[in-house]
Amino acid sequence: MSVFSSLMLALTAAAHGPLWHDNLHWRGQSASMTIQPGGGFLLQAAHDKRMIPVPPYAVQTASPLFDGLYAMAQDDLRQDSVGSIRDDAFDHGQPMPCTCFETGAKWHYVWTRDLSYAVDLGLWRFDAARSRNGLRFKLSDSRMAGAPKGPFVMQDTGSGGSWPVSTDRVAWFLAARHLLDDPAFADTTWRALTATLVQDRRYVFDAGMGLYRGETSFLDWREQSYPAWMATDVVPIAQSFSLSTNVLHYQALLLAARLAGEHHDARAAEYQAQADALKDAINTRFWRADRGMYMSYLGGDGTPYDSYDLLGIALAIDSGVADAGRARQALANYPVWPAGSPVIWPERSDQPVYHNRAIWPFVSAYALRAARTLDDPAHIAFEITSLMRGAALAGSNMENYELTTEATHVDDGKLSGPVVDSPRQLWSVAGYLAMVSEGVFGLGDDGRIEPKLPVSLVPMLFGNKATISLQLPGRRITLQRPKKLDGNLLVADRIDPHGDDSVVQLKAVTVPELPLRSKVPPFAPPAPAAPDVTRDGANWQVRSSAPGTLYLNGRRVGAIEGTLAVPAADALQCFSVTQAGAGDLESLQSPPRCEGPVSSIEGAWPRAWTAPTAGRYQVALSYRNDHGPINTGVTAAVKQLAIRCEGSPLQTVLVVMPHSAGEQLSTTAQFDAKAGARCGFTLEQGFNMSFLANNAHYTGGAGGSDGPLNDAEVGALRIAPLPAAEGTP
Repeated sequence: MSVFSSLMLALTAAAHGPLWHDNLHWRGQSASMTIQPGGGFLLQAAHDKRMIPVPPYAVQTASPLFDGLYAMAQDDLRQDSVGSIRDDAFDHGQPMPCTCFETGAKWHYVWTRDLSYAVDLGLWRFDAARSRNGLRFKLSDSRMAGAPKGPFVMQDTGSGGSWPVSTDRVAWFLAARHLLDDPAFADTTWRALTATLVQDRRYVFDAGMGLYRGETSFLDWREQSYPAWMATDVVPIAQSFSLSTNVLHYQALLLAARLAGEHHDARAAEYQAQADALKDAINTRFWRADRGMYMSYLGGDGTPYDSYDLLGIALAIDSGVADAGRARQALANYPVWPAGSPVIWPERSDQPVYHNRAIWPFVSAYALRAARTLDDPAHIAFEITSLMRGAALAGSNMENYELTTEATHVDDGKLSGPVVDSPRQLWSVAGYLAMVSEGVFGLGDDGRIEPKLPVSLVPMLFGNKATISLQLPGRRITLQRPKKLDGNLLVADRIDPHGDDSVVQLKAVTVPELPLRSKVPPFAPPAPAAPDVTRDGANWQVRSSAPGTLYLNGRRVGAIEGTLAVPAADALQCFSVTQAGAGDLESLQSPPRCEGPVSSIEGAWPRAWTAPTAGRYQVALSYRNDHGPINTGVTAAVKQLAIRCEGSPLQTVLVVMPHSAGEQLSTTAQFDAKAGARCGFTLEQGFNMSFLANNAHYTGGAGGSDGPLNDAEVGALRIAPLPAAEGTP
């Protein structure tokens, strides 16, 4: 049976609702749950069995499987609740005291994004103190004299030496917003928020694009989702813009506007204006009308990538960045497989299973939130059953699953995977708990109860019962089944409070249902080689090795098959191509091929140069940064280039030099100069994560226990004119 045939059978079954009372069956595998005499559960998972103790908080439905998996998630959380943490890259692997959550069975540390998403998905309800402790652990002041005062949120070790290649540390504020009832923590959050936003505005915000730069949130294994040629060169990632990190910044700005208002701080209006402008820029830049979805990321010059990720789209919907029309389009157009929703699409045919060809439960939980935002029973039911099935078959809340089977390992030669997986992964645990409290019982972040329960799940959850109930810290929710199921969604008819117990009388309504998109090509074609570009009189002759689309300086020129003539300009012209594939999919972009007049200035600093004509220029540095490997560290070199041109005010631009594999070019910046103006260039200190005091514990590389390090071996200063009327897109 083909993948698509099995998908249609699975989706048809989902439409009628699973009958998962004591067991489920999936692709030749089974899981069953039995209630034990003492009140605990025994799970017979696909390849093992697990005794689950009596949970602190019970759910009572017609399904022992559903009830037992909720108990299992709490047991996973109990095991993730620790008194110390450790990682081989910090304090030489020795334990560090922290009454907090560790990341999983294989990961005994606290990482900013993992903890932040997990707390935002509801761990704050179960252990607020432990959540705050973990979040405090990810804050740090600077250890550099004269540096701005923090505390700052820490960006963990990562691509090219961490921030500002990766910039999703602001996910911290998604979590912190739920814990502001503690005055001391609220004050810490306010100070961290204002300090971190100032720093990001200075170092990663691009005024021309109106967006923040940086890698896709959580999708930080470059080969999995970026073009293969970026595996050894992360400068294009540092230069790029991603949907998810921009939505995170939007949410941080909204929180800043609210808290500034509460503090009677004059910056409230400024934060709100920045948030509004960022929302507009996200919708302008990332929306791809022909796909009906938001793109996952853009090149530094605005080049569109025919690539999409579920977390970014879910965050855009849940945050309100997407209006109702675009939100419904994006969710309906994002594809699903029989087992669940992939975290990226299209997949990569040359990469093993990890982010590629995979389901991540915490992302599925955010997709469930998005589906609830849109009152869509089809996607609500689909994500609930995907989360249940994965946990039941694996016997734990795993980090990820293979896309087509929902297995924790699939043999596929060099593409086997998931390459890395872990039981009781914290954000997966949180995603499962959120599925129960939010997805089934309708408990919102503000404490309001708003069930949106698909009628298709009534046979599993209610069976012949009149009520189902959920116990949580400090409260209990009881849902009462309606007498008639003449609709596709159960919502609240009325809510009767009885002390800490809220009794919700449900009613059935009929709402528009978004289709589950299944018939899509799974793989995009591979990115082609860089185009050949030769000068032929007044034109460039651009030749592509494969039929596809030609882009010039980030803008689409049109179809190319063989050779295409493009008018030459006395300015920098950068060409890239994509390859056409099945279903009109574009490959990821080829490496660029840039042509045009370039000035190369060597020598000691400061350096000087004279502008031949008036206009806008691009500047970059040739450099080498061998302070760490491409995939980790805290020593991405971040410098400011002060440019003093005669007849113009001082211009200061940012230059980032991540860890490199040999000599390469830095990120680019732009400046203006008048004809004949003599310009002086001075390289000044910036800021990187090695400057944070907490990274004195980092023993896995440079810039940690041996002291801050924000440097690179700098070669030529390269300057090229930009086409007139182009400049920043």
